Amino acid sequence: MKDNNRKRPHSKSNPLKFTVSEEMPLMEFLMKKLDGISRSKVKRMLANKVVSVNGERTTQFDFALQPGMTVEIGKPTTRERFHHPKLQIVYEDKYLLVIDKGVGLLTNSPTKEKDTAQGILNDYFIATQQRCRAHTIHRLDRDTSGLMLFAKSKDVALMFEENWKETVYDRRYVAVVCGEMEKQSGIVESWLKDNKAFITYSSPTDNGGKFAQTYYETLMTYRGYSLVELTLQTGRKNQIRVHMADLGHPVVGDVKYGNGDNSLGRLCLHAYKLCFHHPLKDKDMEFETPFPSVFARPFPKQKAN
Repeated sequence: MKDNNRKRPHSKSNPLKFTVSEEMPLMEFLMKKLDGISRSKVKRMLANKVVSVNGERTTQFDFALQPGMTVEIGKPTTRERFHHPKLQIVYEDKYLLVIDKGVGLLTNSPTKEKDTAQGILNDYFIATQQRCRAHTIHRLDRDTSGLMLFAKSKDVALMFEENWKETVYDRRYVAVVCGEMEKQSGIVESWLKDNKAFITYSSPTDNGGKFAQTYYETLMTYRGYSLVELTLQTGRKNQIRVHMADLGHPVVGDVKYGNGDNSLGRLCLHAYKLCFHHPLKDKDMEFETPFPSVFARPFPKQKAN
């Protein structure tokens, strides 16, 4: 005799579907509904983008569920199974993408070089039969990793460019810098201008360049190194690297503006937070990515509470 109340295995066409009855974090909810599942498996499900809340895919384990919301668990589509060693798609809709760019990858190239973030995304669009092209909204240096925005049309890119300060309301980086920071926090201000060799020079007075402002907060210092959070008030070329050098604390691994310290084997600058108001969905979008594990190497391990 068949048990008609037994839950069927979920698939792309027949996902598991639950209605939320009380307020709780998504992780706790899934562990309750999927009796016996481990935290690591739930995190893997979220990372594979198979969990939806009210029809929107989410990767947030601490997503605050409210009564009446619907949670679905399906299977990853071809689009969601995209993998590249230097680029991860963090968020995508029909207008734009948020990516996590790896070290050593150019944002784009005037010579149409394929091994760029823009080129990889264009190949991805072809593979997933999307009739669009990747349009650069802002850039990261080749050796800076972290969160970036790309638009799927020129019109959407222009919406960001024309209202950048109003639309992108929080961008933060983390860096490992040489030396122990003297202050807990502060602001660096200067005018930045490139010479003919494309070296950016900083001046405390107007040198005909562009005014730049960086807010910094020291997170940790230990035996000749500091972990620093940096918030951009302006978005100038090489701004963080030059401003940290101005303070006498260049970014570790910075061969252009540093002091030769490459003890961690990379430029230790990572764009870890990106917050913007979606111009077409009319809602705030906030993303964070973990600090690269190598950034923790100079500092003592933190004991769990």
